[in-house]
Order: sequence, then structure tokens, then C-alpha cells
Amino acid sequence: MSNHQNLPDESFRDSISTISEDGKRNYVFPKKPSGPYYEKRKILSYILLVALIVAPFIKINGNQFLMFNIMERRFNIFGLPFWPQDFYLFVMSMIVGVVGLTLFTVAFGRIFCGWFCPQTIFMEMVFRRIEYWIDGDRGSQLRLDRQKWNAEKIRKRAIKWTIFFIFSFFIANVFLAYLIGSDELLKLVTEGPAANKSTLIPLLIFTGIFYFVFAWFREQVCIIACPYGRMQGVLLDNKSINVSYDHVRGEGENGRKKWRNGEDREAAGYGDCIDCNQCVVVCPTGIDIRNGTQLECVNCTACIDECDIVMEKVGLPKGLIRYASEDEIVNKRKFKLTLRMKGYIAVLLILIGVLISMLFLRNDVEATVLRMPGQMFEHKGDNISNVFTFKIVNKTVRELKDINFKLRDAKGEIILVGKEAIVIKEQGLVQGTMFVEINQALLEDDKMVIVIEVYSGDKLIETATTNFMGPRTF
Repeated sequence: MSNHQNLPDESFRDSISTISEDGKRNYVFPKKPSGPYYEKRKILSYILLVALIVAPFIKINGNQFLMFNIMERRFNIFGLPFWPQDFYLFVMSMIVGVVGLTLFTVAFGRIFCGWFCPQTIFMEMVFRRIEYWIDGDRGSQLRLDRQKWNAEKIRKRAIKWTIFFIFSFFIANVFLAYLIGSDELLKLVTEGPAANKSTLIPLLIFTGIFYFVFAWFREQVCIIACPYGRMQGVLLDNKSINVSYDHVRGEGENGRKKWRNGEDREAAGYGDCIDCNQCVVVCPTGIDIRNGTQLECVNCTACIDECDIVMEKVGLPKGLIRYASEDEIVNKRKFKLTLRMKGYIAVLLILIGVLISMLFLRNDVEATVLRMPGQMFEHKGDNISNVFTFKIVNKTVRELKDINFKLRDAKGEIILVGKEAIVIKEQGLVQGTMFVEINQALLEDDKMVIVIEVYSGDKLIETATTNFMGPRTF
């Protein structure tokens, strides 16, 4: 007889719970969760929701706490202004974030998805709770879904979809505050939609996207669209902590079996799982956690709470489903840092150190001086003249006055074109043209590096290096 008959059945991995056998959408109607983990998730979720909503309206030293104005290329992170010239800091921050998330996943699985991800928080703690309030729990939702379109179903659907649209419109406005700034958003709201049709149209498009995600696409974002679920399959190993079913305890020698009062399950060789299916009906992605680690599991802990409730009712120990690694379940080994985790920690600490150093070394003023393209040098008496363009970015929240330029280590003169007194507003920039004249006798070669110092009054605020061109010497 072939040995393949003894292998576990993993046919469940051939399809996803949100697609039926005939290829149509299979809606998930999870039971309303309850229990200690769910209460902790609610508290954390509402704290994060409040932080997400108020962050663009908080200001530090006049700067929006968080802003990502791509159109105007202005960014504020934790109240610090950043410009396109600081893009290297953004790249480094992203690298730190990716390495940190990788370390987190290697150690604790997909816990980010269940506890911190905005998609999960909005879906489970806002839209799903609205659905429970209007349509009822799982049983009521299933009956309503199968029910014909009578007055009750039309009323409930109209109320739910209207509230969903209102919340989607509100979320779109919050995200708009991150993109264009809270002051600009409040200005648009005050002026009214009629005066800002060009902004209203993209706002409605984003509202439609949010509505589509939370009213129809829902958990499929986590299952189909999100790349993080695929990444966890590469990063996890048998030492990673996940929401896990203790198959050793749950299956026993003879597998799981329905509960019967007075039966000695241990003597009969049955595991503690009573096959009540409650861990399945409470799952927001519709999977069976008893099948093992799956891409669809977002580590939301709903199955842990539900299983603990059932275990308590039948008098069996809690923790049949719990946060645990495969190594702990099979070999009873407690979690400890592996060599791979230590490697990620070392890399992460180094990257964080580099990022902090970059932040401290970041200039408050950025000056760029470039020779004007297509322009050659000119003879002006005994001097050689080059024309340059300059751009100065003020990243601070104070105004810089009396901007002037000086040459370092080169005897020459800087002549500004059309600008007598330069003032740079807070978080502003100025651009202009200047002539640099140097006596031909002082030129070392036909191409010489010069350093131009930028002053605010008598205070040196920045330096810029550029090339000065002269006649070729033989």
C-alpha cells in the first residue's frame, strides 16, 4: 500500500475561504468575538484610531505632526520638516522599517496584521461593529443574506450602506489632511464643495475606494492583495510565535471528538478538541486554525478567546489555541532568540544608529550652487566671470534674513543678479542667479573647485562647493 495515504490532508490550501467552488465570492460572516484578547485589541485599536485621526491636526513649533504633501514636496514627520533633499533619510527610514518588520515577523509572526494594521482596525473595530449593530450577530447576518428583498432587508441594507459611505468619506478627509495639510483641508471645508470641485472629485474617488474595500472587498485585502501575508511564509519557521492550535493536545492519539458528558476522553485516546467549530465561525477570514499556519491567518486572536470560553465550559484547560511556536507545541521548548533573530537585531540596531546620526547631522539649511548650463566664462578686465544659479532651502521654523555669500580661499567677488536683500521665510526657499569673478592670475587651472559660504547676517549657515571655469593654460 502506498505511503501517501498516511500523509495529512492539505487540500484546504488549494483554495481560499472567500471563493466558492464555482468561483464566486463567498462572503464571510464571522461570529462577534468576545474575551480578554478582544477587549485588549479594542482598547489598542481605539487608541490608534484616535492617533490616526488627530495626528494631522497636531502642530509642533508650527509644523504639522505628520504630513506627506507630495504635490508641493513638503513632508513633516513627528513635527520635523523634510524636503526632497532629505530623501536619503526617508529611504533609510524605510529600510529600518522593513528590517524591523522582518524581525517582528520572524519572532512573532503576523501579529502586526491583527493588532496594528489600519485595514484590520478599520474593518474589525469600525465597519464590522456597525454591521453587528445593524444586522445582528452571525446567525442573523446569514438569515438576512438569504432573505428576499423585503422591507426589513432594504431598510437594514440602506442604513448600513449609508453609514459605511459616511465613514468612508470621513476616512478620505482624514487622509487628505495628511496629503495637503490640515489647514488647507479646513479651508476647503469652510469654503464648501462648490468652490473646490477640483478637490471634491478626487476626494469622492478615494471615498469610493474606501467604501469598496470595507463594504465589499473586506478581508480579501489581507488574503489576496496584501504582500505581507506572502512574506510571512518565507520568514516564519518552527520557532516563530503564532496564533497556533496545539495539535498534540487537541488531537490526542485518536483525533478530536464531540463532547460527551461523563466520557473519559483521555482513556479513550481522544484529544481536548471537542470539534465544536467555534474557532472557525469566529474567524474574520473564515479559516480553520486547526489546519496549521495559513496565509489567511492575521493573528487576530478571536479563535483564542472563543476556544478558551469553550474549554472553560467543558472543564478542560485553556490554551488549546494560544500564542505558541511549533517547537513549543511539539518539543515543549519555550521561546528564545535564535541566531537569525540575533542577526536581525544587530542589523536593526546598526541601521537605527545610522539613521539617528543622519538626523543629528542633517543641515537646517540646504544650499545648492550650480554653473548655469550652456554658459561659458567671460573676460571682464583682469577677471574671469562665471554665472551660477543658486537655491537655498530653509528647513527651520524661523525666518532667515540678510542672506549673503562669500568666497572661501579664493580672492574674488560675488555679484547677485536683481537681489539686494535676500530673506528666506520659514520652511521656504529662494532661487536666483549670481556672477562669480576671480582674477585670472589666481586661477590654478582651467577648472577650479571653489567653496561658497552662505551667511545669515554674520552667521555662517551653509557652504556649497562648485566648479569655476577659466581659459585653458598651456
